[in-house]
Amino acid sequence: MKKIFLFSLIVGISFFHSKAQLDITYQTPPDDIMQLADAKLPPSFFISDKGDYALYAHRNQYKSIAELSEKELRLGGLRINPVTNISSRARYYNNLKVLNIKTGVEKELEGLTGDLKLTNFSWSPDQSMMSFTNTTTKGVELWVVDIKKAIATKLTEDNLNANMGTPYKWFRDGKAILINSLPKDREDLIDSESAIPTGPTVSVNDGQKAQNRTYQDLLKNKNDEFNFEQLSKSEIYKIDLKGNSVLWKKAGLYSDLNFSPDGNYILVTSIERPFSYIVPYYRFPFTTVIYDKSGVEIKKILEVPLIEELPKGFMSERTGMRNLSWRSDKPATLFWAEVLDEGDPEIDVEYRDEVFELEAPFNGEKRSLLKTINRFYKINWGDDHIAIAMDYWWNTRNMKSYKFNPSNNTVKTEILYDRNYQDKYNDPGSFVTVRNEFGKTILEKDGDFLFLMGEGYSSEGIRPFVDKYNYKTKETNRLWRADGKEFKERIYDKGNFKKGIILDRIESKNQYPNYYFRNINTGELKQLTNFKNPFVSLQNVKKEVIKYKRDDGLELSGTLYLPINYEEGKKYPMIVWAYPEEFKDKSTAGQVTSSSNEFIFPWYGSPIFWLTRGYVVLDDASFPIVGEGDEEPNDSFIKQLVANGKAAIDAVDNLGYIDRNKVAVGGHSYGAFMTANLLTHSNLFAAGIARSGAYNRTLTPFGFQSEERNYWEAPEIYYNMSPFMHADKMKTPLLLIHGAADNNSGTYTMQSERYFNALKGLGATVRLVLLPKESHGYAARESILHLLWEQDQWLEKYVKNRAIEVDEK
Repeated sequence: MKKIFLFSLIVGISFFHSKAQLDITYQTPPDDIMQLADAKLPPSFFISDKGDYALYAHRNQYKSIAELSEKELRLGGLRINPVTNISSRARYYNNLKVLNIKTGVEKELEGLTGDLKLTNFSWSPDQSMMSFTNTTTKGVELWVVDIKKAIATKLTEDNLNANMGTPYKWFRDGKAILINSLPKDREDLIDSESAIPTGPTVSVNDGQKAQNRTYQDLLKNKNDEFNFEQLSKSEIYKIDLKGNSVLWKKAGLYSDLNFSPDGNYILVTSIERPFSYIVPYYRFPFTTVIYDKSGVEIKKILEVPLIEELPKGFMSERTGMRNLSWRSDKPATLFWAEVLDEGDPEIDVEYRDEVFELEAPFNGEKRSLLKTINRFYKINWGDDHIAIAMDYWWNTRNMKSYKFNPSNNTVKTEILYDRNYQDKYNDPGSFVTVRNEFGKTILEKDGDFLFLMGEGYSSEGIRPFVDKYNYKTKETNRLWRADGKEFKERIYDKGNFKKGIILDRIESKNQYPNYYFRNINTGELKQLTNFKNPFVSLQNVKKEVIKYKRDDGLELSGTLYLPINYEEGKKYPMIVWAYPEEFKDKSTAGQVTSSSNEFIFPWYGSPIFWLTRGYVVLDDASFPIVGEGDEEPNDSFIKQLVANGKAAIDAVDNLGYIDRNKVAVGGHSYGAFMTANLLTHSNLFAAGIARSGAYNRTLTPFGFQSEERNYWEAPEIYYNMSPFMHADKMKTPLLLIHGAADNNSGTYTMQSERYFNALKGLGATVRLVLLPKESHGYAARESILHLLWEQDQWLEKYVKNRAIEVDEK
């Protein structure tokens, strides 16, 4: 039978040029998309624990490509601007306002003007002041704001060292701050590109197994080591609120400062040599020393060697003290965990970890607090008689919560919860905390009762809740639950739970999220913010969470949007956007975690923009990969992936909304990997968009995503799951987009480059777009607008105006 082709010609000729490379400048998307992408967003909202004052922080939605093009050094897993001495990828706020919650009055800050780049925010211990850094063209300076007076004061010149993170810590009395300052003896950096080598770079191994992830931005040579040392070196000064400073500690490679709750002691952690070329800086050797608040050394409490070798598995750990920190309910008591299984998850033991404590003045014997069956996670401290510890085990997705008596380890430790942490429907919630006299968080108690707050995922929708929990009888009394009918709510650990006052964020699909104090006893709401919807063109879009089944009966779901000006009975093209997730049982894999009441927010990576272009969108479509019992999820990855894709298309097609021959699929990172595999192993989709993905798993041989087997243990898994290995099967147009400076483990930019070359060599329809200076997530306005343009052009040509093969009768 003879065949004809129906198609439409769209967009400019440059998009379809046949040359291998195109000389193209940054483009902008159509006006409907542009208006959404450039919408001015409401500010961020920082509220005090007392709920009396808050700070509005405004910022530009994007950086500029000029900002991303500033000098950058990539060393030991860090990305540093060597001129300003702060992360080269830092996001900044540019305007602040103080809100008096009681009166509702907003005030502009006095004393804060000019081209501001504000970050590293922190409340003072009594929350009467807010501190932050401002980055100038030369460096980083420290500022504080008197919240009640709304007056900002600069404390330092632009000489702070923020290369290792927030470069300051408040003293407990709130009258002074410890700052990391650039050392006076810092040497000039070496220009590695122009420096003449003095010899080769040699790495050795003496038989130890070092199965590490494919980290990026690592040290590569002696020049990098020298530059890393110079950039991470600081002097520590004590500075008062008038700007008077005194040297507190001479220059060192300080990575963390941590005051005891009473402020009398401080843990100072310093990076040591030897450095490594195969792991990031946080696995370099380090020491932790206890000093008193005047800087006198009390005790070296911890020395950790270089960690290049660990036992195999996601639950492997180093031996010795780890998670060293202060008990929040005591003036100055340290606690930490130690492995009982040599850090090797393959060793079968009754208990994996043991938790210890040591009181000031730190010259006594450590005391055991409890042992955990799984790997220790954290502790919520209460008082002398109660604390809640948590552990977890990735392989089984198990998490346990323990109630124990910190003062008497002969009192039996009780397991309160023993559950699958992926089981959202049966999540009991998190224990509510409150600030104590040290300004630290401890369990909020009411006699024998604690409070729990939860996100409230359920088969009925997302319905946050507050419970009162008797920790002696384990009985729970529900105090409040959102109805979830018209609004989506999220509650926060602020307010006064004893009095029934909680901080609640409320939104609907067309109402921007705003903050309220909710009285759960009376139902009264006090509105704190009044942010307006910046995306008015989407406010009348039809949105719903649909549920459907995979061919094996597994429950799936996705958020379905119909295009603006939708016409009943018309068939539309569709975009399916997703990200695969691994599960160990079908019951949790089928749970719904989306809400039709969630605000419609077209962030830069979202497919929602195309509602303005006549597309149906199925966003956050369920793509579970399940492996029950001894079977691992990836053992049947491709089969389940294709089944998920088919089920999504079938579900929306059955509703009568789409032309199933005009469906695109897309995703970012592991979602890009998903997209390439779907196009390779099925003919379900008209085209695909894959952003910042990895396509050849042999380049990540010691595990990826949730796969902990190495390549040599499961070569068929690595081979079968790698789209690169099956590039000859690709018959569907694929748009590859990647940041040219991707820093994510495994998703080297090379992954897209090599995959493109393979597809091109085998005759596939493919386009590769490398965004200059961009990392795994994209930041510059120019990049994002061009990204939207690329995606729009691809969808218009290969999906909406796809050449449809039709039989001629």
